[in-house]
Amino acid sequence: MRRCWTEINLNTVVSNYKIYKKEIKKLSDGYEIMAVVKADAYGHGDAQTASALQAAGCRNFAVSNLNEALNLRNAGISGQLLILGYTPPEEADRLVNYNITQALLDEDYAEALADKGITAHFALDTGMNRIGLDADNPALCGEIIRKYAKRFNLTGLFTHLCVADTPSEQSFTEGQLAKFRAVCEQAADLKLPYVHCMNSAGALRQKPYGSLARLGIILYGLKPDYANILPEGIRPALEWKSVVSMVKTVHERETIGYGRTFKAEKETRIATIPTGYADGYSRALSNKGCVIIRGRKAPLAGRVCMDQLTVDVSDIPGVQRGDEVILLGKGYTADDMAHEIGTIGYEIVCNISKRVERKYVR
Repeated sequence: MRRCWTEINLNTVVSNYKIYKKEIKKLSDGYEIMAVVKADAYGHGDAQTASALQAAGCRNFAVSNLNEALNLRNAGISGQLLILGYTPPEEADRLVNYNITQALLDEDYAEALADKGITAHFALDTGMNRIGLDADNPALCGEIIRKYAKRFNLTGLFTHLCVADTPSEQSFTEGQLAKFRAVCEQAADLKLPYVHCMNSAGALRQKPYGSLARLGIILYGLKPDYANILPEGIRPALEWKSVVSMVKTVHERETIGYGRTFKAEKETRIATIPTGYADGYSRALSNKGCVIIRGRKAPLAGRVCMDQLTVDVSDIPGVQRGDEVILLGKGYTADDMAHEIGTIGYEIVCNISKRVERKYVR
C-alpha cells in the first residue's frame, strides 16, 4: 500500500556488522559482537534483522524483555539471547525452557531467581545508577558474584557506559572502565566467558575490554551522538517513505493547519502527505525539518497532524499527487531529523509505529 512505509535493507545491516567486526578485530582478535535487537531492532524488525545477522555469523543477541526473547526463539534464533532488563520471577521456567540468559539486576533479584537452573549475567553499576551491583565496592561484588555463581549457570558480567559518546566526559568513562575491571578481577578465577562493557559509542572510542561488544544503533547505520564520526562504509539501513496525496496553491497571508502556525508570505504551493504523528512522525517537527520530493528538500509548513502533514513545494517544479516522498533516507537521516528537534536518532526510528508497513529489501 503506497501510503506510508519503510524499506529496510538487510544487506546494509549485515554490511555494517561486518565493517564493525573488522574494525574491532584490528584492536582485539577474537572479540565478538553482541547485536542489540531490542525494541523490534530499533524499529527495523527484530526477527528479520536477527535472522540476517545470524546467517552472517552473529551468535549473540541482546533484548529488553522476555516477550522479545521468545519472539526471536520462535523465529529460529538459536544463539545466546540476553535479556538486559527485568523478567518477573514467576516467569523463571520459561527462561530455562527457552534457554534464555537473564541479567541479574541486584542481589535481591538474584535471590528471587536463584536455584532454578537459569543462565545469567550479573549487571554491575559503575556510575549510571540504573541497575547492577555497586561497583564502588569490588570486594563485596566479588563475594556476591561468587556466592550466586553456584546457584546459577553464571556465564557473564557486564556494565553500561553512559557517556562514552561524549569526548568531554572521557575521564568519567575511564573511571567506569576502571571500576568494571576491578570487579572482573575479583571474579577472574570463575573464568566467565562473556565479559562486556562496550556499547555502540564505547566500541567507537575505547580500547576493547572483555570478550563482547554490545552494538545497537551503529548496526543500523546511525550515530550514538550527532557529533560522532562513523567508520567509512556505514550506511543507514532504513528509508521511510510516503506519497503526495494533494497539491494546492495557498494565497498570500493564508494560514495552514491547526493553530494557524504557518502564514504564507506569498503565493505558495503546498503538498499534503498522508503521514502524521500516529505513524511516529514527531509533532515536534511542526514547521521544522523537511522531506525530499523529486530529489529536493521541501520544508514542513504548519503543524504535523495525527495522519497528515504539509510541506512547501513552491521551489520544486511539477510536484503532483502520487509522487514518492522520502521522510528519512539519503540526504536526510534519522540523525538529521533528531538534531532538528533536540533528540537522538534512536527515538526517531523506535517511534515509527506499527501501522507503518515494513518492506524488506536486499
